[in-house]
Amino acid sequence: MRDFIIDLLKRDPIRWHALGLVQRLNIETACIGAGFVRNLVWDELHGLESDCRDGDIDVLWFDAQRVSPQADLEIEQKLNRLDLSFDWSVKNQARMHIRNNDCPYTDVADAMTFWPETATAIAARRIGSECELIAPFGFDDLQNMVLRPTSKEKHKREAFQNRIRTKDWINRWPSVRIEL
Repeated sequence: MRDFIIDLLKRDPIRWHALGLVQRLNIETACIGAGFVRNLVWDELHGLESDCRDGDIDVLWFDAQRVSPQADLEIEQKLNRLDLSFDWSVKNQARMHIRNNDCPYTDVADAMTFWPETATAIAARRIGSECELIAPFGFDDLQNMVLRPTSKEKHKREAFQNRIRTKDWINRWPSVRIEL
């Protein structure tokens, strides 16, 4: 599945371009995750056209020394100067544990283990002409079109249930299964 995802990303000129813009920031930990990868794979598996500009582009990075929201805003502004056609959403994962009511995260991959569902916790980073994937839960749920919560904690399950209600994933991808 890893090679399949990388091939899809490389064949998608818009996503590959977005990954290249993030690479130009020269932030070693910066990557794009969430719907950027999940939507591409599930659209492909459902025979749908995929355009990452139909939602925000979640840029993740980790720097415990730059936790001010202003740092995220500065990076978003840089990305907007490079390409305004994307709705950039930049978040330093070193501070997101506060908003999410979690213990502090140690890096981007660790932060993703606290996301609501496993199939969304996948990110991509472009390194030259290559692509690296970060997938702390692996690729099985993404490949098998399964929505599964990452945690049994009450606030995480509530977040998961809320996303199921509001995201309309089942209508977009009818083969997706919800597994609690």
